[in-house]
Amino acid sequence: MEASAEVNQRIARITAHLHPSNLQMEENSSLRAANCRAKGGAPGFKVAILGASGGIGQPLAMLMKINPLVSVLHLYDVVNSPGVTADISHMDTGAVVRGFLGQPQLESALTGMDLVIIPAGVPRKPGMTRDDLFNINAGIVKTLCEGIAKCCPNAIVNLISNPVNSTVPIAAEVFKKSGTYDPKRLLGVTMLDVVRANTFVAEVLGLDPREVDVPVVGGHSGVTILPLLSQVKPPCTLTKEESEYLTNRIQNGGTEVVEAKAGAGSATLSMVILCSFCDLLDIELQIFIRANKEN
Repeated sequence: MEASAEVNQRIARITAHLHPSNLQMEENSSLRAANCRAKGGAPGFKVAILGASGGIGQPLAMLMKINPLVSVLHLYDVVNSPGVTADISHMDTGAVVRGFLGQPQLESALTGMDLVIIPAGVPRKPGMTRDDLFNINAGIVKTLCEGIAKCCPNAIVNLISNPVNSTVPIAAEVFKKSGTYDPKRLLGVTMLDVVRANTFVAEVLGLDPREVDVPVVGGHSGVTILPLLSQVKPPCTLTKEESEYLTNRIQNGGTEVVEAKAGAGSATLSMVILCSFCDLLDIELQIFIRANKEN
């Protein structure tokens, strides 16, 4: 009988991990969602990915699941999050994975999180300008950030949703309105323009892209993207024609991909650079640890 009770308890615990919204138990139950942790799971950070079912969200969820600093991983989206959650949760690492579907479960997904990553939104399609993208994704980011301000106001927030140079100010205004704005905890994340600049300049110079470093400043749309070709490392001399060609191609690299991949799915170079992004997250979480110790 004791063995049977233990088995039933384990099954209930696993069910609680995968379906926290279905866990309706008495107040004195030891299997409440807040108490559920994977057996052997190490202490760590609670991370939520908003937009976990998309072309960026899914590989990002996988990388967070294998990150040893993460103990709890919440995957939220308005579609398909149960399937992504089931898939990611089967990985044999310590992080507990829970899925949340749709606006009614947003607050549950965010409550108690230390880090919130937002790749949510629609990808740019052929014929769409970044202004078109902004008109759609601005409302999505506003809604998600309102949830963050209410449920986890002290969390680090990483915004990936494009156009990132416009969605970050939206998030900042939402947090200012709620009185929770901290510029040290709100970050826009994009490396695409730098990666493309390194590749295109290396092609012109006949070098290995891994040995080229091109600073890129400004925004993340068209002429706001400013590659500093005079500061390329290793130092080089470019003709006027080469500089004009490279500047134009770097500024329109995203459009080149969108038009070439019409109908071929939403996955982009963004997936490839997620590994570098996760290195950044490791640094952020270590900073988070030190800041909390000092406080």
